[in-house]
Amino acid sequence: MTKVLVVEARYYNHINDFLLEGIKAELDAVGAEFDVLTVPGALEIPSAVSFSLNKGYDAFVVAGCIIRGETSHYDIVCNESARGVYDLVLAYDLPLGNAILTVENEAQALARAKTDQKNKGGEAAKAALRMLEIKNAA
Repeated sequence: MTKVLVVEARYYNHINDFLLEGIKAELDAVGAEFDVLTVPGALEIPSAVSFSLNKGYDAFVVAGCIIRGETSHYDIVCNESARGVYDLVLAYDLPLGNAILTVENEAQALARAKTDQKNKGGEAAKAALRMLEIKNAA
């Protein structure tokens, strides 16, 4: 059975609720076992993935939301969370799906998170599972 770790940055609870709904639906649809690990923000996601590398997970899904604010902090969080995650992906050949939304406003976030709209959580779960298939076939 496929075992997946979902690491979510629970900064915007209502947005993450939609992301998790999509992720869980896709993983349930294929019978994958999964755990959800919640971290304070997107910058903590790479560390949580790293801490979990030897815990028996076959794939990872990361989720969260970064909404542009008034300062350059947005750029730092977007860039560094993505860099940290993909450094791990490449260093450890991790099958991973990314549902860390980087948006200008809440309306964009909701459109991307809701399962009846863009369903980026579900897409990230599908991506993780597909990357696991590719890894296993290589």
